[in-house]
Amino acid sequence: MVNDTTLLLDLDVVSVIRVERLEDGTRRVHLATADTSARACPVCGVFASRVKGAATTRPRDLPHGERHLEFLWHRRRWWCREVSCPRKSFTEQIPQIPAGARLTERLRCAAGRRVRDAGSTVVQAARDLGLSWPVVMDAFPVAAGTVIEAPLSEVQVLGIDETRRGRTRWEQDPDTGKWQLTRDRWHTGFVDTLGTGGLLGQVVGRTVAAWLSTTPLAWRKSIHHVAIDTSATYRAAIRTGLPDAIVVVDHFHVVQLANKMLSLVRRRTTAEIRVRRGRAADPQW
Repeated sequence: MVNDTTLLLDLDVVSVIRVERLEDGTRRVHLATADTSARACPVCGVFASRVKGAATTRPRDLPHGERHLEFLWHRRRWWCREVSCPRKSFTEQIPQIPAGARLTERLRCAAGRRVRDAGSTVVQAARDLGLSWPVVMDAFPVAAGTVIEAPLSEVQVLGIDETRRGRTRWEQDPDTGKWQLTRDRWHTGFVDTLGTGGLLGQVVGRTVAAWLSTTPLAWRKSIHHVAIDTSATYRAAIRTGLPDAIVVVDHFHVVQLANKMLSLVRRRTTAEIRVRRGRAADPQW
């Protein structure tokens, strides 16, 4: 039974006092602080030697096994030995479970990684881990930040396309009376088309040149081709930011242009021959 808890908590910082099995099958694990650094005052860093009292918390960790695990952490309150320290007393804490935290850092990080890496929705991750929606939503930006801050991998074919993100919003400046665009209806995404297909970046509007200017020069030189739609804005930005790359229009938009031109010719031909709009019974239509 004790060996099961080693999968959840590091026994270098906490130790198992005893394990109880409740009537519903839940295992209640009683823990005590084993890390001596937990006696250091969080303000001045002086190690305490006199106990003020005790406190019991119920930190939640990753689920393990078929039965639920319930942790009771028996912590001690200490008096700070430093006379000039404004923190007269404090409660034990460890990096995995900071002061005032109801969740272990491992559980919080796992919730963010489920949304970041596993393609899970916030609702589904909260349901699987038994957490609330706000907790998982707060954990996701932290997990995503590690990926955003990581250097870009080498890309040979860069894909650029826009995605509609709701309606455009304008707000009037109270001082000048002019209307300003506060939310663009389009977001532009940059993907690794030839490699993993992962999202490299996303910007509001079609500010492609601004995003390219923030990337390293060596990374831009590794791009050989850029796949875009027929947007003239994208093409102009690529000619400025990636002058050596070959611009490729994706086949969907090429076929779309061909179909539009074919429809235009059919309408014009029908109007010239029959002096009216085309109908389903007309052969040329």
